[in-house]
Amino acid sequence: MNAAKRYEIFRRLHEDNPEPKTELAYDSPFELLIAVILSAQATDVGVNKATAKLFPVANTPQAIHALGVEGLSEYIKTIGLYNSKAKNVIETCRILVEQHGGQVPQSREALEALPGVGRKTANVVLNTAFRQLAMAVDTHIFRVSNRTGIAPGKTVLEVEKKLLKFVPREFLLDAHHWLILHGRYVCQARKPRCGSCRIEDLCEYKHKTSDD
Repeated sequence: MNAAKRYEIFRRLHEDNPEPKTELAYDSPFELLIAVILSAQATDVGVNKATAKLFPVANTPQAIHALGVEGLSEYIKTIGLYNSKAKNVIETCRILVEQHGGQVPQSREALEALPGVGRKTANVVLNTAFRQLAMAVDTHIFRVSNRTGIAPGKTVLEVEKKLLKFVPREFLLDAHHWLILHGRYVCQARKPRCGSCRIEDLCEYKHKTSDD
């Protein structure tokens, strides 16, 4: 795919949704961090239902740590893998309090040192909470990048690096959100909705579908 095509793809995505947002509900960098940790192998809708009950009760590292693993588990037991997630969140809260003054760090290294935080989660927090140029590649973005030809790669890291290289710089800050929403609602896994796709004429996917 050439640069002109990529530019037009992101120009259209920007035109349709000038200020894309994550679908996770949060009011602070800490709430976002917890929501993203909980969202692994879970839906944003499911996470939002749980945090809607949790955050009014506890939305700081100190308050969530005080709940303990059992107390936190009661709020998040509707989410997959909640036992291991509860342990990770409680330990993350302890580290935030003891090492970071209760604040979410703004560096990848410090974020990835937190339990339950991998490269993808760190990228989401850096990009969404702190507006840093970072590209979190989830299953939707990996699929869209490969299927369209925007940034094909065999591994998540390869796709991430290509997106950072190929996405026009003026669109890079919000590209994560556009791609994830496109994958979630249009370029879906089982059957992409090519007939309803804003970028169908630019996409290089060879097996396009109709919306019938």
